[in-house]
Amino acid sequence: MKALIIVDYINQWINKKSDYYVGNISKQIKNLNEVIGYCRDRDTPIIFTTHIELKSEKDFVKGTRNVEIIPKVDYKEGKDTLIRKNKISPFYKTQLEKKLDKLGAKELIIAGISTNLCVRSLISDAYDKDYKITVIKDCCIAFSDELQEFTFEDLKNTRPEIEFYDTEEFIEK
Repeated sequence: MKALIIVDYINQWINKKSDYYVGNISKQIKNLNEVIGYCRDRDTPIIFTTHIELKSEKDFVKGTRNVEIIPKVDYKEGKDTLIRKNKISPFYKTQLEKKLDKLGAKELIIAGISTNLCVRSLISDAYDKDYKITVIKDCCIAFSDELQEFTFEDLKNTRPEIEFYDTEEFIEK
């Protein structure tokens, strides 16, 4: 069984007043929604994460719009799973592993924000837990193209079993 995990596609990243603003991500959202639709058509469970900083009064604040899923992302409340996390790794002190075990998921399809932090942490932890991993590169976002490419290249070099695809390649495979 496969599961799609979408890391932190939340409003904090698209809020122009935020220190964490990553720019216009409409292309990545379009790609992500294609991947979500593809997975829904195949009854692949979809898990979203949202990041909350417990001691922050400015960024990633619990109960604010900034920690909600971006409205243009095809999130289905009540159908998709939502995991709230307060550290970089979606596995750290969350129900993610229990949810994956309950689903019988052995393969993870991963997309998200920020590639070099939360996405990479998920990939590293999932790799260490022996999940088969596929990363959808054009559904991931870092603060710069250089940081994005460095992260992917480093993961490829240190974990050659991980598969990397763009949306079109993933859907065609």
